[in-house]
Formats: sequence, structure tokens, C-alpha cells
Amino acid sequence: MGVAVAISASSLCLTQSEKPRQSCQEHRPLQVHNLHSTHFNFLNQGVFSVRYLQRYRQQESKSFCFKHNSTVVVEETLEDFHIVEQSVDSRTYARLLQECIGRKSLLEGKVIHAHILKARNEIDSYLGSNLVNLYVKCHSLEDARQVFDKMRERNVVSWTAMIAAYVQNGYCEEALELMDLMQQAGTMPDQFTFPCLLKACGVMEDLVVGQMVHGIAIKTGFESDVCVGCALVDMYAKCGSVADARQVFEAMPERNTISWTSMIAGYGEIGNGEEALKIFRQMQMGTTKPNRVTLISVLKASTGFGNVEQGKQLHTHIIKTGFDSDLSIQSAVVAMYAKSGCFEDVSKIFSKIPKVDLLAWNSMITAFVQNGYNHEALYSFSQMQFELMKPNQFTFASILRACASIRALKQSKEVHAYCIKNGLDSDIFVGSALVDTYAKCNRLLDACTVFDKLPHKEVVSWTAMIGGYVQNEHHEEAIKLFCQMQCTNVMADAFTFANVLSACASLKARQQGKQVHVHIVKIGFEENVAVGNSLVTMYAECGNMEDAYKVFNKMTDKNVVSWTAIIAGCEKNGLGNEALKVFEEMLFDSIKPNQFTFVSVIKACMSLKNLRYGKQLHAYIRKSGFEIDSFVGSALVEMYAECGSIEDAWKVFDNSAKDNALLWSEMIVAYAENGYDNEALSLLCKMEPAYMKENHFTFSSILKACASLGALEQGKGLHAYVIKIGLESDVFVGSSLVDMYAKCRSIDDASKMFNQMPERNIVSWNAIFAGYARNGYCQEAVKLFWKMQVGGMKPDQFSLVSILTACAALPALAQGLKVHACVIKTGYELNTAVGNAIVTMYAKCGCIKDSYKVFERMPERNVVSWNAMITGYAQHGCGKEAIQLFEEMLQIGIEPNHITFVGVLSACSHVGLVCEGRHYFISMSQVHGMEPRVEHYACMVDLLGRAGHLDEAEDFIKEMPFESNALVWRTLLGACRVHYNLDLGKRAAECVLALEPEDTATYVLLSNIYAVLGRWEDVAKVRKMMKDRKLKKEQGLSWIEVKNRVHTFVVGDRAHPQTEEIYSKLEELTGQIKEAGYFPDTSFVLHNVEEVQKEDFLFQHSEKLAIAFGLLSTPAGAPFQVIKNLRMCGDCHNVTKYISMVVGREIVVRDASRFHHFKDGLCSCGDYW
Repeated sequence: MGVAVAISASSLCLTQSEKPRQSCQEHRPLQVHNLHSTHFNFLNQGVFSVRYLQRYRQQESKSFCFKHNSTVVVEETLEDFHIVEQSVDSRTYARLLQECIGRKSLLEGKVIHAHILKARNEIDSYLGSNLVNLYVKCHSLEDARQVFDKMRERNVVSWTAMIAAYVQNGYCEEALELMDLMQQAGTMPDQFTFPCLLKACGVMEDLVVGQMVHGIAIKTGFESDVCVGCALVDMYAKCGSVADARQVFEAMPERNTISWTSMIAGYGEIGNGEEALKIFRQMQMGTTKPNRVTLISVLKASTGFGNVEQGKQLHTHIIKTGFDSDLSIQSAVVAMYAKSGCFEDVSKIFSKIPKVDLLAWNSMITAFVQNGYNHEALYSFSQMQFELMKPNQFTFASILRACASIRALKQSKEVHAYCIKNGLDSDIFVGSALVDTYAKCNRLLDACTVFDKLPHKEVVSWTAMIGGYVQNEHHEEAIKLFCQMQCTNVMADAFTFANVLSACASLKARQQGKQVHVHIVKIGFEENVAVGNSLVTMYAECGNMEDAYKVFNKMTDKNVVSWTAIIAGCEKNGLGNEALKVFEEMLFDSIKPNQFTFVSVIKACMSLKNLRYGKQLHAYIRKSGFEIDSFVGSALVEMYAECGSIEDAWKVFDNSAKDNALLWSEMIVAYAENGYDNEALSLLCKMEPAYMKENHFTFSSILKACASLGALEQGKGLHAYVIKIGLESDVFVGSSLVDMYAKCRSIDDASKMFNQMPERNIVSWNAIFAGYARNGYCQEAVKLFWKMQVGGMKPDQFSLVSILTACAALPALAQGLKVHACVIKTGYELNTAVGNAIVTMYAKCGCIKDSYKVFERMPERNVVSWNAMITGYAQHGCGKEAIQLFEEMLQIGIEPNHITFVGVLSACSHVGLVCEGRHYFISMSQVHGMEPRVEHYACMVDLLGRAGHLDEAEDFIKEMPFESNALVWRTLLGACRVHYNLDLGKRAAECVLALEPEDTATYVLLSNIYAVLGRWEDVAKVRKMMKDRKLKKEQGLSWIEVKNRVHTFVVGDRAHPQTEEIYSKLEELTGQIKEAGYFPDTSFVLHNVEEVQKEDFLFQHSEKLAIAFGLLSTPAGAPFQVIKNLRMCGDCHNVTKYISMVVGREIVVRDASRFHHFKDGLCSCGDYW
């Protein structure tokens, strides 16, 4: 810096009337083209002509401006010189080098440098500093460093020149390294060196090194220098340590405009506009006058502060002081008003500006975009073009951001065409903005095309493309692109890491996330708050809360996002109580929560069903002013509804603004899921179209409500409206339509919508998987799952849960095993929801031991995990194991829910544990504080009925605190069928038919009771009633899966290709089991025929045919499974026991109520089912 000052001072003005021979515009460069001849000899001699020296001395004495006249002298000298034996002194060389600097002539400077090298053995510090300055000013930093390194002696001026050169060219790290070498050489920095070093620290935001430089300044006594003080204030402000900046500022013995401006800008950078304005007022009270930079800084701070009145007062001050004509200040004033939403003031200012420059237009457009006024930004852009103002790359970058925010694809393409026409499409800012815009408009192919065509890709363009992949849920491609970026010289920044960590989180790719974490630590980004927050989120999404906590606890600077990330992680991983604990720690640390924090805490209350805490939280939210937030209000409605407090949910809805589609959706869903169907439909009809903002988020929310209600007609109406406004092709709206049709049981429409989608993401696939599985098209769901993977789309946890559910429903063990392998391959085996689905799949596929193995290995279990295992044990007749597991669940503090007790009571029912069942039923209300629901009463009726306590079961129904439904009476009717109680059976049947007159199962059960008792006339009457009402009995089916193919059988089936072998095998088996003691039980033949015919009927039951086929088609000794859609009859049950004994194989039969494991002549049910 010292050199720069010296050189500036040496430029002399013309003081005499003598005019230079040529003007600045017309001067010719030094004639160096003939240097290879006589001129080269001149340089070799190392001397100048006497004529040149005389002219030079004359000019020096006349104080001519060197940049005008030295050219003439040098040119004439080079044209007609003669050799004299006189060396040129350092001062002469220095003046010539300054001439080259003024002319920015690197070639001429190198000629003089060559002459110096020929004339001297070594370069002294004075000439060396001037040569360094020459090369720096001519942008040849490498030559500057070579000169510097060859200098025998370096003084503080030389060091400062080189350090300043590095800082000016953005090589701040090299500048700081040079500082270390300077100290090692024993040269101490001066008042010109320190500002350069501190500027480097500020640019790098390296507070630690900045503090070290500050310490050296104190030690050397330069801290009190006004330039050093200003640089210290600026450095601390840029490093985010405004408190230190203020301390230096207050200690300064003398403050100039720069120091005041640095302090104001520092507060503005951290968003403390109020303090920045206070500093500005203090400045006004003193003698220091603000300059244009001061006013621009305080205008920006005022904008961030959000105080419009303060901004207007400042504008008045600008007008009074005469700065209102400055174009930069006009632009800052425009930005201030625009960011504050004062569009009338913006228009007034614009109308008063005599000539609105590009900076002003850009300021206004940028302000509109930053504040979400995207349509206003597009209008301003069109006005700008109308005024014939040519936009630049910054204009286009802002406009493209506006297009991206409102998904304006048409306008984006028009802007793109304009950029191509003006040659700006290859600009790094415009190119990156185009990539981001196309990605947000779901045009990933266009984004890739733009990215690939960029001639130079910097971190902003790489980050935009990686972010585009993440936004469009192409997470694997995002990670691959990040790896490609690592192979270049481009260094990732905090935004890059945030995007790639988001991709890892979405894929639950914990291993890849850890590799990214290692890279972050290696390049020193771990201390960055945004990166730390992304790491916490990534580990939490991957279910690794231990590592999430490690990152969180190491963070030295935690903001509200950090706390929200760890709270959300706890909530998502089933650690609701931990989430509430962390929230309280956050409040204790005086961190104010935001709307996202509150949503996560509300969800934690919802998962815990902690209504009391939820109400306390609601009171705090109201006090904090966040109740009006749409996300918080919607979450409160959902929480109250989930906790059964529908009145509180309605109060939140009623007190909220009604222009929020999400809030309407949640209230409608709350009504629907709590049985208030009429209220839900009424609310849906009341919803004004005006509330439906025309974006994918709104329609997704309303379609969710339609799906919850099963309101197909309203859903179709919304679909028509979506087509009308052109949103049908939106991937999010399309996915919601698929989900709505599937949940409304219109699976054909769901499939049609899915097939018509131009682009599908994982949400679309998940919607159709779940739709197929929910509507009984499980085989189609499984086929589509494998098709999705062939197409390159990777499943997520929701895909896997849906497909595992489909495999369980079929049941398809072979497919389930393949999906389990896919789970392990994709890294979801540690995911709790997926683990629960695997436990259920194995249980429903008859592999209860494998189910328990998976359950036992789960790293984290929630109440759903325990419910799945308890229910699995109940279905397999393992009542004691189910009860033991329930007691273990209570011991470790897992609170049971209503589903838990359905499983426990079913387990008691299947094995006849009447006393235990009564105990657990009573404990629901007395111990666990939950009122039994109708399904629990049905379980108790089933328990008492199976045990033969039919009268008690009837009394139990009559004593129910609410109206009994058809399920309860049908359960009692089934027990009457087992125990042949006709009178009670008739009463139960009458009650069922009064509630559901079209219930086929009731007629069949009543008919069966009559048939068992031999009352064939009554059987005929019941069958006639069914015929008159056009009711058909469900056909009995049995099926078995062999080599990934399902073989289905009906009674007396002869359609199978292996019919002859099957019946032959049955005859063989019948002979074997009769010899072992089997005797046909013809009471299970419900037809009025002869005994011989009854035996033939028994012989042809579908489960017997399936078992015979299983013995023929599976390896000898291997267990196999048969599924039946109805309850297995007593004779088939007895036959299967004998078959398992004579063939020595385990046979599993899953009927409509439970699993039967037959082995060595015994059944797992103990003949109690």
C-alpha cells in the first residue's frame, strides 16, 4: 500500500503552458519493434544517450507530467541515440516504470526490466518494489512474485507491495502466508501492511487469524492508526464478530468516515438494522460527514430492519444533503422501499429520477424477488424493456429467480431465448439461474442441457444443478454429480454441502453421508452453521440420532435451525419425549423458536398423544404470535384431532385466517378421521375457490381431504379444475390425484392418471403402490414395484412399506424375501417403519420365528413395532408369548395404544385365556386411562363366546356404553355356530341383519347352524331369502404359491393341469390317514345328502386339494403354506393333522381368522379356534 501511495504522489500535473507533443488519446507506444537491431545493442550497453539524459533533466526541472512527455523523449531517444558511458540511476528507472504503470504497458515494462537486469547484478529493495508494483498493476502476479523472490533485500515496502497484490487479486490465503514469511524475515508490518492483512482476513472470514493480526498491531503500536483502526472494524464486522468491531470502534482515538461506515455496514450484515441506525445518528451528531457509501450502507441496514418510517426519515436526510441525485443512492432508496413493500413510494421515486439507470432497475427487480413479489418483478422487467433499457446478467439472474418461484415456465423460456440472443446464456450467473429455474419448473432435462453447455462451471453452477436433482428427487444423480465436482478444481461451498447432504438424507444413505462428512471436516467446513445443520438433519433422517447428537453438541454456534433440526430428528425417530426435552433446553438457552420448531414439537405431542403438553405449547405459541402461521395452525388442528379433542381443533380453525388451503384440508381430514363425516363434507362444500391458490401445494392439500373422506365426486371436480388451469402435468398434483382416486376406491382412474403422468417421482410411484395394495390388487403392486426399479427409480421407505404390506396381504413369502433383500441393499434395514413392515410381512406369511428375529434385531422399536409382534403372535395362536411380550413392553416404558390391546385380547381369545383377557380389558381404563372401543368389546365377545360363555357374552354386549354394531353381533353369531346355540344365534342374526340387511356372512352362519342341527327346511328358507335379495355366498378358495406362481383351488376343482395327480394323491393320503385312525366328520357337510355323498364332498374341499398339490410340488420334507379365504372346517383341520403325521412334514394353513401350524399330528391352535 505504501508503494501505491508513493506512486500516486509522484504523478505531477502540467504546470507550464508548453503543450505535450501528443495528447493522451493519441500518444504512441514506445517503439520496441526494432529492438532486435541497434536498439537491442543499446540495451546491452546499459547506458542512455546524453541527448536523452539532457531532455529528461529538462523535463524534470520543468515539472512536466511524465505520462505525457516521457513518451516523446523516450521515442526520440530510441530513434537517434548514441552511446555514452553513463549508467542510469534507480530513480530514473523508477520514473520509467511509473510511466509504464500509467500506460498499463506490460511489454514496455518488461523491456525496462530486461535493461535493469543487464545493467545490474542485483535489484535493490527500491527498484524491486517498483517492479513488483508494475507487474501487479499490469495483472501479471506471477512475474511480480518472481521479482519479489529474487530480491536480495526486502523492506517493509516490498513486503507490503506483494501482500497488497495478493489481496487485490483475491489470493487472500497467499497474502496471509506471506505475512508469516515476513515475520520470519524479521520485518514488522507498518500502517500500510496491516489494512491489507486485515482485508484478507475479512474476505476469508477468518476471525482467528484476524485476531492474531490485531494482536501484532497492538504490539507494534499501530492499533491507534486511523487506517488500521478502520481495517480492524471492517475485518471484525465481516467475520460476524460485531461486538469486537464495536469495541475497536469505541476505542479509536480518531474516527473518520470509513470507520463509521464500516461499523454501520457490520451491523447491517448481521441484520441488526436498529443498532446500525443508532450508529448513524451518533455520526450525524459529530463532525464527520457521511459519504455516499455510508448512506448506501445505512439504507441497506434500514431495509433489513424493516422499519419503513426510519427509512423514510433517512430518505429525507439524503434529499436535504444533496445526495439524492447520486445514481447508486437512488438505487439503494428504490431497493429500500421495494423491500418494505412500499410500491407507491417506489413509483414516485422512479418518476422523479430523470434518467433511471440499470442499477436502479436491478435494485427494484431484485427487491421484488427477495420479498416474494415475483409478478411485480416480471412487470418491472417488461417496463424496463419498454424504456429500452438493456438488461445485464444480474437482471436476468433476478428475473429467472422470479420465474422459478412461481413456476413460470413459459416466461423462463422467453428469458432464456433473450439471453441466447444477447450472448448471455454462457454467463455463470445467468447459466446457474437458468439451471435452477428449469429444475424448479420440473424440466430437469432442460436444466441438464444448460448446465452441460456452460463453458466454465463454478461452484454456483454446480450447486444449482445438484440442487435441481435434489428438488426433483433424483437424489442418486445429485450425489454422482457431487462426486464429479470433486474431480474438478472447484471447491464446494456451504450450499453445495447442504444439497448433497439433503440427497443423502432422502436416500437414507448413511454411509455416503458419512463420506461427505469426512470431506467437510477435511476442508474445514465443519464449523459452518448451515453445514452443521445439514449434517444433523442427514443423520436424523438416516435414523442415526447418536451421530446427529455428536454433530449438534460439537457445534459452537447453534441457531434456531440447529435446534429445530435436532428436535425434528427426535420426533421423526419416535423419540417424542426427547424432542420435548430438547425444546425445553432450547428455551432455557434463550433461543426463540420459529414456526418450523413449533411444528416439530406439536408433532411430538401428537405422537405421544400428550394433550396436556400440547395445550401448554399452544398457549406459548399464542403468546409468541405464531398461531396465525398457516403451518403451525394446521399442525395444531392435526394434533388436537389425533388426541381426540375435535372441539379444540375446531377452535384453532375457527380463530385462524380462512385463506389457508392447508388449514381447511387438515380440519376436513380431522372431521373425517374422527367419524364426523357430515361435518367434513359440509366443510368441503363451504370451502371457497378463492382460498385455492393456483399452485401444487394447495391442490395437494385439498385432494388429501377428498381422499380422506372418500369424496370421489368432489375429487373429480377438482381434477377438472386442475386440467383447466394447466396443472395436471405437475408431478405433485398428479401424485395427489392418483392417491385421491385410489383412496376413493376408483383404482381404474388412479391407474389411468398414473399412466398419463408425463413425469413421475417417487411420490407418484408410492401413491399407486399404496392404492393397489389398499384395493386388493397386491399382485399388481408387486409387479409394478419391480418395474419401477428396472426404470432406474430407487424405492424409499414408503415404497418398501407399501410393497411389504402387499406381500403380507397376498401372502407372498418369496416376493417378501426379495423385498427384504432390497431393503438391506438400499440401506433401510435400520428404518423403524420398514422394520415394522418386515415383522408384519413374515408374521402374515406364516414365518413367526423369522418375524421375531427381525423384531429382536431392530435398533429402535416404537409402539407400532411391539403391536406388530404381539398381533403376529396372536394370529399364530401364541397367546402366552404375546402376553409375555406385552408385559415386557410395559416394563421398558412403552405406552400401549388401542391397537396393542386389540392384539392382546385377540391372543387371549385364540388360546382361551378368559381370566387374563378380563384383566387386560379392565386395565385399559383403570391403569392406562383409555376407554375401550367397539373393537375391544368385539374381542371380549369373541373370547367369551369361544370359551362357551355365550350368555355372559350377550350380557356383555347389552352393557356396552355405546350402541353395539354389526361386528359385535356377528362375532357372537360365529360363537353360536361353534357351540350350536340356535336360539341365541337367531337373536344375534336378527340384530346383525337389522343393522346390515345385505350381510351375506350372517345368512351363511345362520344357515350353517340350521344345517348342523338337521333343520333342512329352515336352511332352505334362509337360502331362499338370500336368493330373493340377490345375495351370493362367498366361494371358498384355497391357494398355494410354488416357484413364484400362485395355484388356486375351489371345492371339487378339476381345472388344474395336474388334476389327475392331485386326486390320486388325495386317495393315497385318505387311505394312509384312515389306517392311522382318521374318521370323516360329515357334520361339516352342510347339504341334505346321503352319508356316502357327504364323504365325497369332504374329500373335495379346496384346502385338501391345495395340500395334495403342495405335497406333489415341493421338496420332500420341506414345510409349505396354504391360504384359505374362509374359516377352515373341522374335518379339514383333523385331516391336516393326520397328513402332517403320516408324511412327516410341517404344513401351515392360514384361514380367515388365524394361522394353524400342523406338525406330527398336532396343531398349534390346540384344536381351539
